[in-house]
Amino acid sequence: MAEDHPAHLAHHFDTPQQQFEAGKLGMWIFLVTEILLFGGLFCAYAVYRAANPEVFLYAHRYLDVTLGAVNTVVLLLSSFTAAWAVRAAQLGQRRLLVGLLLTTVALAAVFLAIKGVEYHKKWHKGLLWGTRFSAELTLPAAEVPAEAPLPLLPPTDTASTIPPAPDGPPGLAPAEPKAKPAEVPAATPRNVQQFFGIYFVMTGLHGLHVIAGMAVLLWIARRAARGDFGPEYFTPVDLSALYWHVVDLVWIFLFPLLYLIH
Repeated sequence: MAEDHPAHLAHHFDTPQQQFEAGKLGMWIFLVTEILLFGGLFCAYAVYRAANPEVFLYAHRYLDVTLGAVNTVVLLLSSFTAAWAVRAAQLGQRRLLVGLLLTTVALAAVFLAIKGVEYHKKWHKGLLWGTRFSAELTLPAAEVPAEAPLPLLPPTDTASTIPPAPDGPPGLAPAEPKAKPAEVPAATPRNVQQFFGIYFVMTGLHGLHVIAGMAVLLWIARRAARGDFGPEYFTPVDLSALYWHVVDLVWIFLFPLLYLIH
């Protein structure tokens, strides 16, 4: 009967639970396509890094690890507030729901602001992609490997009168060679712009997803403020939070791949 049909239940669904499960399935299918999109970029990253490891080892030192770490914490906090918003919707706490959604949007804005600071620095220094790359890279002295070979001394005219020391006993086991740590190339490698091209494509595409997520969360917050959601109907809040978690998860992979190369 019409009076038994909830207002939020679409006509082509029999029950609210069926509608919720269908919406959840549709969102997961959409998120799989997003994962495939970023998966292709991760594959390209792996191919370029395997072919030019010295480029990635050298160029990643021009990224600001501190700002990247702060952005990681910001997005983790935003995931927490998004998940809390879903719980607030389930409990019918309208004011808390709106506040948590707006807090999530504010944290996303902080993320974009920090990323904008990073982009500005790269643009100012010419650390860009392709033919736009115009930086003259020179690592500071602190980045030069500590175990660099010493220069050979010029030969002298006087020879030492001290005879060389005899060889010591060989010992019971052959000495094991020490593992050499990854060394920073002493000279700027070729095609450094490859790294920055990948950096801008991957972080730029992620930034567009952050902006899209902010727009969705603002729309959900507007609907929450007028009382559209409650214990009986909170599907849009749940699905938007799920999308936001995937956006955060992508950054969790981007941060170590771009900023913490060893």
